[in-house]
Amino acid sequence: MRGLALILLLLAPGCDGDEDPAGSDDGAPPLACDEEQERSGEATYYDADGTGNCSFDASPDDLLVAAMNDADYAGSDACGSCAEVEGPAGSVVVRIVDRCPGCAPGDIDLAPGAFEQIAELSAGRVPIAWRYISCDVDGPVRYRFKEGTNPFWTAIQVRNHRHAIASLEARLAGGDWSPLPRESYNYFVQADGLGEGPFDLRVTAIEGNALEDLQVVPGDGREIAGQSQFPACD
Repeated sequence: MRGLALILLLLAPGCDGDEDPAGSDDGAPPLACDEEQERSGEATYYDADGTGNCSFDASPDDLLVAAMNDADYAGSDACGSCAEVEGPAGSVVVRIVDRCPGCAPGDIDLAPGAFEQIAELSAGRVPIAWRYISCDVDGPVRYRFKEGTNPFWTAIQVRNHRHAIASLEARLAGGDWSPLPRESYNYFVQADGLGEGPFDLRVTAIEGNALEDLQVVPGDGREIAGQSQFPACD
């Protein structure tokens, strides 16, 4: 791993508080990310509130959100990522919070406020081009333990991430890293649990960058801040 130039490992202990740690923006130089492939399809709109298949909370103050077609949703891989959508009358950046099972590959179902930035609502359906981009987030990544999490069943969601998440791994003291399977509702689940904790977590973004948080203390319905954030693309 040390030989991969795109890997950023932040070994920071003490990830057991709910407050964002000081210096959570790691200050790393921007990545020279490959240009994301542009996709094409059609946009529609739906009554979005920020919730959906990605299992995020409602976000009344941030309704530039969207539901991704099944093919690009890819079993929840798209959850929390951001897409720049170009339409007939402009462009908008949206965060993916839901899936659209009735959408064809390439299509995106937008919140009304997002649709209005690319076309009149009366149009209903318009052609678009879009690509994934870095999300404009503040502070470090966050980990949310699903309600019902206990030593014998552990479910963890990664939130507030700049890039799409590729994997989440856990490690007990003195053990090896083990990947956690990802469910379609956007939680990484260890069906037989990770024990009482604390344990270490390693989250890897789709670009290959990784962040490590040590001594994470789990809890039923608990959300905690990590120690850092993925660097942005140039």
